[in-house]
Amino acid sequence: MDKQVEAFQAIDTALAADALDRLGIESGCLGIRQIVTGTRAVGRASTVRFRPVNRVNPPNNVDFLDEVPAGNIAVLDNGGREYCSVWGDIMTVHAITKGLAGTVVDGVCRDIIKMRELHYPMFSRGTFMQTGKDRIETDAINVPVTVGGRQVCPGDIIIADDTGVVVVPAAKADEVIAIAKEIEAAETAIIELLQQGRTLREAREIRGYYTLQTKR
Repeated sequence: MDKQVEAFQAIDTALAADALDRLGIESGCLGIRQIVTGTRAVGRASTVRFRPVNRVNPPNNVDFLDEVPAGNIAVLDNGGREYCSVWGDIMTVHAITKGLAGTVVDGVCRDIIKMRELHYPMFSRGTFMQTGKDRIETDAINVPVTVGGRQVCPGDIIIADDTGVVVVPAAKADEVIAIAKEIEAAETAIIELLQQGRTLREAREIRGYYTLQTKR
């Protein structure tokens, strides 16, 4: 069992982002949103980068999904392209069979009816029906990629939920877990103070709300 991934199961994207702000790390993947409502994914990143097809040579078609370990999240950098998809129903079924935690795409996906039917965690810039075949090809596997303006390295921890997608650098995981727990405890205490009749200003001042995420 991956203890770090297990710990992040109890941490949502907002809490993780606040903890990463404390460390001075921009973490949210801009423009990447949840495709199937109510889904959540936490796991280590297995990365793939795509490029436009080179018309001189045959497309470099690699079935990268076979290499993604169970429990990981497939993180696909299609350069934000919205004119062709890199994920569809066949891959969704295979991912579920393999036990993947979910998929994050800087680009678009298709066949969302099947994703909804299977309640598969997909996070992307949106949907579009045109295939990536003959339009894009595999450039590299398990290399640093960019998703929503954030760098993702193989092994980084991805948290994806209704609010969006956050990248936790692997080397910072333990620090983020500790800080997230501290922030969560403070926010819980603020709620308790409010329930006791304190004003919002009082509760926030008592627990230092406005500096919980401030870089230190």
